[in-house]
Order: sequence, then C-alpha cells, then structure tokens
Amino acid sequence: MEEIEHRTVNVNGINMHIAEKGQGPIILFLHGFPELWYSWRHQILALSSLGYRAVAPDLRGYGDTDAPDSFTSYTTLHMVGDLIGLLDAIGAEQEKVFVVGHDWGAFIAWHLCMYRPERVKALVSLSIAFLPRNPDRKIMEIFRAVYGDDYYACRFQEPGDIEAEFAQIGTARVLKNFLTYRDPAPLYLPKGKGFGDSPDTPIILPSWLTEEDVNYYTSKFEKKGFTGGLNYYRAIDLNWELTAPWTGTRVTVPVKFIAGDLDLAYVGNKEYIHNGGFKKDVPLLEEVVVMEGGHFINQEKPEEISKHVYDFIQKF
Repeated sequence: MEEIEHRTVNVNGINMHIAEKGQGPIILFLHGFPELWYSWRHQILALSSLGYRAVAPDLRGYGDTDAPDSFTSYTTLHMVGDLIGLLDAIGAEQEKVFVVGHDWGAFIAWHLCMYRPERVKALVSLSIAFLPRNPDRKIMEIFRAVYGDDYYACRFQEPGDIEAEFAQIGTARVLKNFLTYRDPAPLYLPKGKGFGDSPDTPIILPSWLTEEDVNYYTSKFEKKGFTGGLNYYRAIDLNWELTAPWTGTRVTVPVKFIAGDLDLAYVGNKEYIHNGGFKKDVPLLEEVVVMEGGHFINQEKPEEISKHVYDFIQKF
C-alpha cells in the first residue's frame, strides 16, 4: 500500500482525504458503510497498473475527511457536490470520468449520474442497483412496514442510540460483525442485543480480511466514530423529499452492475434487476454480473472485480 499517495483536498466547504495512484483517465472509487477508501486498496493498485488514475476518497463523514455534525448535511446533493468539487480540483482537464461505487458509494454514484451525467463516462455499480423514487411513500415508512423497527436501517435512525450500543460492543467487533456478515436475509439489530452473538465468541475472519485490515478500519472509526456513516441512513427520507424533481428520471450513462449471490441488497431486489425494471430505468445497462460471494465483493473477490471493471471501462 506504500505506493498509494494520500492528500487532502478542499471541496464543497469540507476537507476531503483522497488516496490515489497512477496516471491517465480518472476512475473515481466510492466506498460504502462501514468502510473507507481502504476498501478499494486492491483495485487502486490493479487499475493504476493498467494505465488509469485511481482515486478513492474517504467520503464525507468517514476516515480523514471532515464529518459535519447534523444528518441534514449528508444528502445526495451534498455528496454529489463533494464529488464535483473533487473532480474540478484534481482533474479539471478531464470532462468525464469513470465511476465505480459500492453500497452507499453506489447509491451516490447513481445520483451523480442523475444530477450530472455529463461528468460520467461510465459507471460500474457493485451491490446496489438503481432505486427509482417511489413518489407515494417515504423509504423509511416502507422499511418499517416490511421489516419492522429492529431492521438495521430503522435502528440507525435515532441519533446517538446505536452509537451507544456500538460503543459497548467495541469498534473492532462492530466492524468485524459487519464485514463478515454473509446472510442474504434482512439484518436485524434488536435493541440491547447487538448482533445476537456473545461478546466472548471469537469472530473468525474470512481469508480476504486480515487482522491488519481490521486494525486499519478500527483506527479510523475509533477516531471519527460511526455517526458520519450513520448520518447517510438518517438522511434517507430527507433525500426522498429533495429528489422529488427527479421522479421518473432515467440514468443515461453506460452501466455494468455486479453483485454477490449472497448479498442481501441483491437478493432483496432480484426481480427488479432481472425482469426488465432495471433495464427500463437504466437503458444503457450493458451487463449484470452475479458471482459467488457476499456484500463486500470488491474486497472478497478483488482480482475478479478489478478485471470486470477494466473489461468494461476499456471499451470507452
């Protein structure tokens, strides 16, 4: 990792930490929850060696990037504003860039393509398909109705509540619980019961995740806390309100979608992805790839993901 360069860029009123390597067309890598630029470490090295400039920020609220206090500063308008500011600062000569997003990073990438399609050459979305806005019901209402109050996204809504529980469990254990989660069923976090395991039970790390990796994540989340990342969930309904003007908007950039077959975000959305809805909303959807694996597929299958990204973007 020593060859990866790090710096801070002032964008959209915040200081954003970025990791980057290579020269050539920019590929912007956007991480999810609870992750950092570090979740793209393998892709940064692979794609930079193939003639691209790989850039992975710590998104607003994470790692060494500023974390405004209020969840109202974590809408997709803020996030896309951060990314446009970043691209203007580091690559003004490149009118369009490639974007690769995972989890929340994918959600933000879809909105970047909706708000500013003229800045995106092509998108590779991992885990999260495009989610068209339902004009009739707020998203958290739907989550509560379908999954109940113990559903993880519902548990994340009350500021300070889940943070206190995470503090009791311990940062490293919380991260291990999330990163090793491989159940395609909905994730529930009943109040006071954490992840449902005994705090004394050791968590066995998969082959793709080392103690050193966990230590890096832990060092950053212990310093910053989880609130920044949780604020993305707390802004879900605010996003719904703010995006009313984009109801019915289709995404018009070329797209490749990749998911693990055990990824709960994929399993819960299969019908939309495979039965025509996705292609209708994203007419330039070129490929849907489902591979063996869980949610954190970019870390779990780094070589395959790097190859899928390269095979797609080299066409443009």
